[in-house]
Amino acid sequence: MKNYLPEGCLINTSENIRLTGSSAGLHEAMASGKILEWRASMCDSGHNLIVDLPTMKGIIPRIEGAIGIEDGTTKDIALISKVNKPVCFKVISISTDSNGKETAVLSRRAVQEECRSRYIDCLSAGDIIPARVTHLEQFGCFVDIGSGIPSLIPIDAVSVSRISHPADRFYPGQDIKVIIKSIDKDRIWLSHKELLGTWQENANMFSAGETVSGIVRSIEDYGIFIELAPNLAGLAEPREGARVGQHASVYIKAIIPEKMKVKLIVVDIFDAEYKPSPLKYFVQSNHISHWRYPPETSDKIIETNF
Repeated sequence: MKNYLPEGCLINTSENIRLTGSSAGLHEAMASGKILEWRASMCDSGHNLIVDLPTMKGIIPRIEGAIGIEDGTTKDIALISKVNKPVCFKVISISTDSNGKETAVLSRRAVQEECRSRYIDCLSAGDIIPARVTHLEQFGCFVDIGSGIPSLIPIDAVSVSRISHPADRFYPGQDIKVIIKSIDKDRIWLSHKELLGTWQENANMFSAGETVSGIVRSIEDYGIFIELAPNLAGLAEPREGARVGQHASVYIKAIIPEKMKVKLIVVDIFDAEYKPSPLKYFVQSNHISHWRYPPETSDKIIETNF
């Protein structure tokens, strides 16, 4: 839903700028329960987040910093990591001291609780939603699926083409799509590879006789697997000195759907530091119930039922 986008999506909108830009705007947001965003400038020794709003100081008390802080299921590092980044919040109260200086008490937890009850709890397996990459670990990609609520894409669910680290596919701050695998009381399970197309959809982007770019993803005794697209790799003859992660230019010798094979000839393999290419999503709907990767002519079974 529009109100529960990943953190950072609202901060530069005209309404957010208007409401955060004056005392009257903050009072209006407090009365209406409007969700706002601003940058957290500090996390103090008590793990309260400080938000320096244009017209007054804002404080997000520790227990209002995120769902789960109060009962310990969310650790304080989740608050510390928000410093110098946009945070969402509702204005809970505004007080005025004897000098007429105003201070706003804010709640990020209130936004997350509302996001959970009105948005996430209404989702079901197979739903496709926007997300923003927050950080990458060897085992997977953490994303914000709405109002700072985190979830994880395991590395084996990122793409069909195997990668050594999620940084091979994503970067922090990247806006992506994810698909819900399942939801329980405390966790949302995500996948991503089903959105990147079937074998045939990817193979249709290439033709035998073309020379195209690729990335070395795996080196075996019998050959080198080179990724042409996140959900498509081909096999080339062994090449001495080749290393996983190197870039390549390859000639497409043959595309064989019934065997799910793309035969390649290496033109060159070299080191390069290229940013991950923009992702191409083949699913345009907001929900799928079943995904089959192999072509109909193949007897292999690679599929997901939601």
